[in-house]
Amino acid sequence: MPDRLTSLDASFLYLEESTTPMHVGSVMVFDPPEDGFDYDRLVQLVSTRIAFVPRYRQRIRQVPGRLANPVWVDDENFDVTYHVRRSALPRPGTDEQLQEFVARIQPRALDRRRPLWEVYLVEGLAEGRFAIVTKSHQALVDGVNAVDIAHVIVDGDPAAEGLVTDTWRPAREPSDVELLTGALVDAVRRPSEVVENIRGGMADVKAVGARALTAAGDVMSTLARTAARPAPHSPLNATVGEARRYVMIGTDLEDYRKVRARLARGRYADDVSINDVVLATISGAFRSWLLTRGESVHSGTTVRAMVPVSVYDEGARHVSSRLTACFVDLPVGEPGPSMRLHQIAFAMRQQMEGGQAVGAESLAGLAGFAPPTLHSLGARLGSAVSRRLFNVVITNVPGPQHTLYAADAKMLSTYPVMPLARGQALSIGLTSYDGGVYYGLNADRDSMPDVDVLGQSIVDSLAELLDTQRSTRR
Repeated sequence: MPDRLTSLDASFLYLEESTTPMHVGSVMVFDPPEDGFDYDRLVQLVSTRIAFVPRYRQRIRQVPGRLANPVWVDDENFDVTYHVRRSALPRPGTDEQLQEFVARIQPRALDRRRPLWEVYLVEGLAEGRFAIVTKSHQALVDGVNAVDIAHVIVDGDPAAEGLVTDTWRPAREPSDVELLTGALVDAVRRPSEVVENIRGGMADVKAVGARALTAAGDVMSTLARTAARPAPHSPLNATVGEARRYVMIGTDLEDYRKVRARLARGRYADDVSINDVVLATISGAFRSWLLTRGESVHSGTTVRAMVPVSVYDEGARHVSSRLTACFVDLPVGEPGPSMRLHQIAFAMRQQMEGGQAVGAESLAGLAGFAPPTLHSLGARLGSAVSRRLFNVVITNVPGPQHTLYAADAKMLSTYPVMPLARGQALSIGLTSYDGGVYYGLNADRDSMPDVDVLGQSIVDSLAELLDTQRSTRR
């Protein structure tokens, strides 16, 4: 019988709405090789790589009557050219035009009648560059059977494009009778799930919600310890529509290292991390952005962020086992950049060392949590927890500090595209890669028409931290 979706993964299908599509994405910018890079080459590359990830040739099939969770079945009519698409910007295409392209294609729901992923080749960027934009549904990206399609495409070896003998043949799709028989067999094996599975429709949603509330106990107790109040009122929380804005910001990893080295002094110097510097940078950016909006900013003004944190663990069974989630009140009301950094470092250290960070194994019960790739993990948590508990999700995923390639095209930069949860007008994803730190700001189009101002404020905030560390040397 085909693989059955877990109730956690299936919840992403049941709870998905037109305003909150539940897929993650990325924008990768490349420098083409001397012999060029075209659509046919990308199709060949994707076809070769997904030979090792069978899930990318499978689609979801519902069980009649919803007597059990959906199953993965081979797509007998799989057409890679449907999933790998071609687009272009008017030459010479600017980064602003690329951002607008991403903002328009990312909110579109994936076709559930086909495998749940898409890849776009975007040609025409200035300086001969091109971009690859990806979309992968969170029901697909579980980190065990499939990782994000972006991780499938790129490789550290420019010579790793070699052809693979593709012997894949789709298995026959099961009939309705076979699906029902399989559901009954599973019900006999796990009788406790029978009543829950036959509810169907909205009852499925309610059942998932009940499980999420039960699994959220650790999260709620953490919040009770760290902040016994709801998240502060913020323009970051608003009714979300279907349209988006997207902004890409590139910064230099060495700048964060300099700030950490020169501001991280005193008894707890070793406990100030690069992630703390990132959060301090974002805090300063929020401060500037709120002031440009005419919002009231005083000494006690904060923005509560949910921050998944990667923790190295040799014994981890999968990537999500190395993650914890912290809830941090970013001190945007503090005017001093260095003081913001030390306050954040203290708050993060207090949660990590005090056992208040929520382990990924506990998060696995939250509305669709399963072991995903790292950015998808943050997206899943953001989708699961009420907007009353935090204002924004910030995922910071350390990436490789060596060059990656798509075939022999050099990847210059990579920007995450994090989905918006209900009531969340902004999501921030960032990845460090090959000496750079790259931010992707995904925002509701109507609620945040000035997300570009926030993007520029990130650049200015980092410069402010650098200026502060220079002045401390004098």
